[in-house]
Amino acid sequence: MNDANQGHLVSTSDHTVIPEIGRIVKVLRGREQDQYAVIVGLLDDRFVWIADGDKRKFAGPKKKNLLHLRLFDFVSSEVAGSISETGCVTNGKLRYAICKFMESGQSEAHEKGE
Repeated sequence: MNDANQGHLVSTSDHTVIPEIGRIVKVLRGREQDQYAVIVGLLDDRFVWIADGDKRKFAGPKKKNLLHLRLFDFVSSEVAGSISETGCVTNGKLRYAICKFMESGQSEAHEKGE
């Protein structure tokens, strides 16, 4: 399958993860490398908008190439619901979603390759 047909799919070692609003990501390249963020918008097949509610606010999200992100299985229903209902989300909800993800231990499991 070539990149043009792949669409919004990102393959990980064991399964395919679809970029969606509210999904937690880790930045792999760029100034914000190794930081966690939340997808707050889908631009096209290659790019998404991310924000963390702290350094990168919802009002000024970062456009990021999907190849430069690690997508996790964790999707914040609060963030996704807020954006679908009102078109925006508070920075506090973004910070809370990332905090909840970190507490779940999924970030450490992915780092160790489990």
